[in-house]
Amino acid sequence: MFWVLLLLLAWAVAGAACTRLCLAAVRAAAVDARDAAADGEHELTLYEAAFLSGGPARVADVTLVSMARQRRLLLAHTGWATVVDPCGRDEIERSVIGAIGPEGQSRIAPVRAATAAADAVRALADRLVGAGLAVPDGTVTSLADGVRQVRAAALAVLALGAAALLLPGPTEMPRHLVALWFALPLALTLGCLAIARAELHPYSRWASPAGQRLLGTLTRRVRGGDDRAYLASVAVRGVRAIGEPELRAALTHRDQPWRE
Repeated sequence: MFWVLLLLLAWAVAGAACTRLCLAAVRAAAVDARDAAADGEHELTLYEAAFLSGGPARVADVTLVSMARQRRLLLAHTGWATVVDPCGRDEIERSVIGAIGPEGQSRIAPVRAATAAADAVRALADRLVGAGLAVPDGTVTSLADGVRQVRAAALAVLALGAAALLLPGPTEMPRHLVALWFALPLALTLGCLAIARAELHPYSRWASPAGQRLLGTLTRRVRGGDDRAYLASVAVRGVRAIGEPELRAALTHRDQPWRE
């Protein structure tokens, strides 16, 4: 009867993994409940588009590029930032100036890191989460972890079933019936994976499905050669969209290994 203990273990592993994935999916569905309102009533700012596309680091990049193009900040290709105009026009610009410090000059890497972690960027993230456009912390990770756990559970059920079939000595139940018993928790895990693949929304790291749709609308609407279109392109695509070689070199300097 040792195979029964293995079967119970297989059910426990499969049940725990599938339950975790279902709970993560329910939490993600709570974000989707606001999608309809978010789609029709919100127009993205450049900072919001940057956050939904690349997170806090992208917001810092857009701010630095915007200030540099307005000649209020000098970004050298050697990786240094110099303040020209010490008056920030919003909280995020003031975070950049504060990160550079009272001397008015600093390496770009620590400025970018400090800006990305600033209270103004966290407040921006909270507003986007509240509007249903950004993914709350841990949502994507929980879904991915849940899927991985169910996959691992399926492999564990297979291994336990194989161990039960290979047990030495006589058993009162034919081996093909033992295999059928183990097929039940295996079917549970595989069915859960199939449903997750078909039903779960394709979340990005930062934007919810509603946020992704608004980003697509922004990309189609903002075109041309004006400054807003240029900054919108940087917000959505990142520093690779920067046209000026020296400015791009400043933001891709090798002392910034954590670029998004």
